[in-house]
Amino acid sequence: MEPVILGYSDRDSARAGDVIEFKVSCEATATYRADIVRLVCCETSPDGPGFKEVEVESPISQDYPARRQTNPIGSYVVVPDFPQLQSFTVLAMIWPTRPEGGAQAILGDWDESSREGFYLGIDESGALACTIGDGTTVVTRSTGEPLVARHWYLASVSFDAATSIIRLQQEPVVGKKWSTARAILVEESVPCKPAARSRTFMIAAWHAGEDKGRLITGGHFDGKVDRPRVASRVLQIDEIQSFVQAPAASHAADAVVAEWDFSVGIETDRVHDAGPNALHGMAVNLPTRGMTGFNWSATSWSWQHAPNEYGAIHFHSDDLYDAGWQTDFTLTVPAKWRSGIYAARLRCEGSEFHIPFCVRPPRGTHTADVLFLVPSATYMAYANIFSRVVLPVTDLLIGKLTLVDAVDLAMLDHRELGLSTYDTHLDGSPVNYSSRLRPITNHRPRESDISMAYNNFATDLLIVDWLENLDVDFDVMTDEDLHHEGAKAISDYRVVITSTHPEYFSIEMLDALEHFTRLGGRLMYLGGNGFYWRVAFRADKPGVIELRRSQQTTTVRWNPGPGQYFHSFTGEHGGLWRDIGRPPQALVGVGFVAQGFDSSSYYRRTSDADDPRVAFMFEGVDDELLGDFGLMRGGAAGIEIDRYDVRHGSPTHAVIVASSEGHTNVYETYDEIVPRSDLNGDVRPEIRADMVFFECPNGGAVFSVGSIAYAGSLSHNGYENHIAQLTGNVLRRFLDPEPFLMPDPA
Repeated sequence: MEPVILGYSDRDSARAGDVIEFKVSCEATATYRADIVRLVCCETSPDGPGFKEVEVESPISQDYPARRQTNPIGSYVVVPDFPQLQSFTVLAMIWPTRPEGGAQAILGDWDESSREGFYLGIDESGALACTIGDGTTVVTRSTGEPLVARHWYLASVSFDAATSIIRLQQEPVVGKKWSTARAILVEESVPCKPAARSRTFMIAAWHAGEDKGRLITGGHFDGKVDRPRVASRVLQIDEIQSFVQAPAASHAADAVVAEWDFSVGIETDRVHDAGPNALHGMAVNLPTRGMTGFNWSATSWSWQHAPNEYGAIHFHSDDLYDAGWQTDFTLTVPAKWRSGIYAARLRCEGSEFHIPFCVRPPRGTHTADVLFLVPSATYMAYANIFSRVVLPVTDLLIGKLTLVDAVDLAMLDHRELGLSTYDTHLDGSPVNYSSRLRPITNHRPRESDISMAYNNFATDLLIVDWLENLDVDFDVMTDEDLHHEGAKAISDYRVVITSTHPEYFSIEMLDALEHFTRLGGRLMYLGGNGFYWRVAFRADKPGVIELRRSQQTTTVRWNPGPGQYFHSFTGEHGGLWRDIGRPPQALVGVGFVAQGFDSSSYYRRTSDADDPRVAFMFEGVDDELLGDFGLMRGGAAGIEIDRYDVRHGSPTHAVIVASSEGHTNVYETYDEIVPRSDLNGDVRPEIRADMVFFECPNGGAVFSVGSIAYAGSLSHNGYENHIAQLTGNVLRRFLDPEPFLMPDPA
């Protein structure tokens, strides 16, 4: 077995004096070496500047003992200190999505390690079942009829302590009315009584033991659970139906132990018990909240407007928020370190892994006039993109076989590392949350192919190397920082430079950049497909984004489903910014139009490039064709490209100084599912990248290139080329305090 080393940190942005915890897992090695490096440039082709990292003196630089750490994957609800019951009834409305996935727990206090307690769940055949054990004897009773995926059922089990009789009920819900046509009822005596010692009640999983104080779970349920209830006696069938509808008003009101209401506290991890005992629980690993329940009427599409119809939580056996690894070493950021992108570099024989982090200036200060905005939300959205490696469509998109390396293959062997928002859960549902608190295999400076939009971090280092080559001082900040701190965090900078692919943005981030440009700031958008999807953050839960890809009905694996387009974190409508009133064209003049990963093209200067307003841009640049070279598929215009479009909000006074042409038939527009070989860039002039400039109020300005591949052309010929010259001209003028003047209206 080849050595494998993986790791992550508890934070990706820090200032002097902040402490960063690093967590590492190794296989097939006894020790590993850790060092701190400042990252300058990603690993590129022989034609590029090459890999650049600078070792930084640090007390953490030493060898460490290796150990293997595991991820507690799968979501659930845990309710501590649950009362021990002799007789009981537990019930819930369920919407199973993977009943064929083996034994799964829905409700109960079952302890798999001691074989004690009970759970209502699904057996190996996919049927509703109940398991009871006393530590010696374990029995399971099943309805014998597999559940149908994505259908609502009333599921319940009762146990009579006096007679040891269980009653198991599996009743489908048809047309919002109770149906007994296919209802199944199993009633029989069992040879043991459930014995629970842990007093921990769980929803959507069972207790499987502990590891160094950490709860280990198993039997994770895939599907929705709505209105789970517990009563302290055996309920009759009519009582069960009324109990699930309104416990306090039902005949079983005297027996209520717990009546959890998932429609309360949707934006939190807290699970509210409306019953008399206040047995509140905690959701773990971010199961999806704000989901339609069994009683959703389709009259309201927001959980904020009809919360009683959003009483479901969708659990997944492959949900993950925090890997929860133990810390191997810590770093206190020294005051003498300059702002920049750093990493803990981990090495063992035959394996290397970087854990990147940003160092910001001391609080309340800035050490440069230029800020490079690191797109942490986009990194999270693409984190561990499994589909890139396994889906044949990737080969179609890039026009050749997909390149992978040892770290990519390690991801295939460790599905427990969690998913990206481009993947689907095991049950086929979209991934709505993504976290950085786990090892991320495509957040590293060495990639198998930097020409893919998936490997954003590596390509962003091309901009860092360009700034270093210009000898321009710059600070860095993550966009998660910008989200939480707002416009004030960037107000002292003269120039903000974006990454190559700032695709995922929150409303707070958009507001901050818009405020910055309107008050005289200068924004350089050096990428493509930016400001495209809306995401949400949670103030109380660092390092995670939520994404609801609403209105994407043509992309089935991304569609959250009817009535589920609103973020659970904030209640905001999800989807494309252009569909919810804030198109990227209004901020940076251009917006995403097409993607193609087989080759990149060039820009051709337009006649508008002769406008005196942009003369500064072309000092020393006489070429008509711009960027007919580059590390990312051979040109400056490609991968994902944006164009100017007044209909979507591009400023009418913007100058289009250059536009790309000649894109291949692999390039597809955003409203297509597969490329069309009969309609390529020669036939469809709208498939192009536009390079634009425009002035903003109070002396500000925006320069946009509309292409992810652009940064790959900066270093050509040792940075002696017209793309580097033009971009440097823009930066130098943007650093000049002389205000830009808005042109007079025509």
